[in-house]
Amino acid sequence: MTPVRKRWLVNGRGRGQARLFSTSRMCRTVMPAWVIDKYGSNDVLRFTKNASFPIIDFPNEVIVKVFAAGLNPLDVSMRGGYGAATLSMKRDPVNIKRSGSEFPLILGRDVSGVIMECGLDVKYFRERDEVWAAIPPWKQGSLAEFVVLSANEVSHKPKSLNHTQAAAIPYVATTAWSALVNTGGLSKDNCANKRILILGGSGGVGTFAIQMLKAWGAHVTVTCSQNAEQFVKGLGADHVVDYTSGPVEEPLSALEKFDLILDNVGGDTERWALNLLKPWSGAKYVTLVTPFLQNTDMLGIADGMMQSAATMATKALKHLIKGVHYRWGFYAPSGPALDEIREMVDAGQIQAVVDETFNFSQVPQAFEKVEKGHARGKTVVQISKGGDDL
Repeated sequence: MTPVRKRWLVNGRGRGQARLFSTSRMCRTVMPAWVIDKYGSNDVLRFTKNASFPIIDFPNEVIVKVFAAGLNPLDVSMRGGYGAATLSMKRDPVNIKRSGSEFPLILGRDVSGVIMECGLDVKYFRERDEVWAAIPPWKQGSLAEFVVLSANEVSHKPKSLNHTQAAAIPYVATTAWSALVNTGGLSKDNCANKRILILGGSGGVGTFAIQMLKAWGAHVTVTCSQNAEQFVKGLGADHVVDYTSGPVEEPLSALEKFDLILDNVGGDTERWALNLLKPWSGAKYVTLVTPFLQNTDMLGIADGMMQSAATMATKALKHLIKGVHYRWGFYAPSGPALDEIREMVDAGQIQAVVDETFNFSQVPQAFEKVEKGHARGKTVVQISKGGDDL
């Protein structure tokens, strides 16, 4: 008889009132994974067959068998320690664990795979359901055979995509959704004929945002290098400006002003980009390049958050006086957002843009690819062959 794994929670009122979280036919303690044991460059990546098998600690969690994992620039930054202070606080809010307890750390924010186990409170999913998800940065990632997630972070995979294609979408999709919908206030009902500018349009977030905004009826202008021009036009961009041919603000200033700007570039762009917005019409500038995690890494959690709040408030007030809204955009995990995105994918409105695929033994090479930048779409790692071993 196969052993049964159980998770129990005993509340403070006595041992007799325990709660069963999950039962499973699986009884494993280790799995293959790529981990890091310290922050650094690519040489800190280590393959192991003895990574801890994920367990269901809460009744709303699911364990997913990973078929494909997508890599993002954030994974390269996290490998080097970016955001370590904030993410450690999120993992351990009351600071009861020792420093460095996040190791061995598994990277990888995108996952496509199959549910292998459900917590007892999970109603929307069943074992063997094909799913995709964007994994929050404070959780163990997808460069492993299995990963545990909250059910509200997971969505059923689009039927029109295989696992490799599906793994290219969730993180950039939920990041773009958070920036454009949650922060920017856009929706399929109010986008028609709005003028949107995407600064840095050929990367993962940009390529997704172009397609989603075009599906919603917006007019989309994009900045990118000349050799990516046909690529972004193929995704639906109405107008493309080459940032390598000189100061990009000059040709942009000659265009009709915009209702919203999504900035994937940062740096010097804030100096001139807000002048491209329609004043006194509710126009918004949303940047995904913020100093929040950098501040908390340098100054500590409390001082870093205070510095970030002061910076944000100062910039927002400065630009509000000019009649435009300045906002920071952040990634937010969301299964419901992925449900809506799945419908758009299956309707043919959004395609997966995979730049290159690597197998599980080539994770260091995949990181090198992402680190070089200038990709046309996403880098995906195939963890296992979908369905072969179910």
